[in-house]
Amino acid sequence: MAIQFDNLNSQSLAKQIAGNIRDAILRGDLKVDERLSTEEELARRFDVSRPTIREALKRLAAQNLIRSRRGPSGGTFVKRPSQQEVSNALCSATTLMVSMGEFQLQDIAEARHHMERTCCRLAAQRITVAELQRMRAALAVQRQPVTDEEFCSSDVEFHRALVDGCANPVLQFNMFSVIESLQPIANMIISHFHDRDVIVRHHQCILEALESGDAEAAVAALDEQMLYLTQQYREAQTWKANQPSAT
Repeated sequence: MAIQFDNLNSQSLAKQIAGNIRDAILRGDLKVDERLSTEEELARRFDVSRPTIREALKRLAAQNLIRSRRGPSGGTFVKRPSQQEVSNALCSATTLMVSMGEFQLQDIAEARHHMERTCCRLAAQRITVAELQRMRAALAVQRQPVTDEEFCSSDVEFHRALVDGCANPVLQFNMFSVIESLQPIANMIISHFHDRDVIVRHHQCILEALESGDAEAAVAALDEQMLYLTQQYREAQTWKANQPSAT
């Protein structure tokens, strides 16, 4: 196994060992389904205790980079993470960044706007009947007297279907955390400020443009919605800033 076994220091040995093995996997030195050495062998090579190796392996398992199998042919093997697993990890990290104040609503809106414009243009050429039906179903929910949570959920579903319609897996992956994590957070923040009828009208225009294959009309409708939402974000932030501090 092409793993770096030296240059360790006393600070977080398990973290360093996990990083060394992870680097070997990312470089391709350790292949998918390749079996790792036993805990005892790894402990001897890294000159650490077996509990330290177990902790390192737990870190790698949490990153979906290895898997364990019991039995005579068992052991610890390099795993190929699924796109869903990686996307979920990205979504969790993004939510954490928002909760820590690293991402502002204006930045979220700007990033989402520019990426989704590209998705709109591609979806106008590639979207399927099934994805258009998902958008119609989400729009139908939005026209009902549903709760804020249900309205926000249907909004996420509408834009998820739009992004799926672009049929570009790289764009879909990059938009995952925006649609699944950032958009729900932003939606709930402005839920008491936006006019549902305006959102529904925007969605109807986007849907009709995609149904007719009109990329420019779809982008124009999205532009109008994002301009409106940006204004609502500002209003929500101004309201929050003017609230008395808790004592």
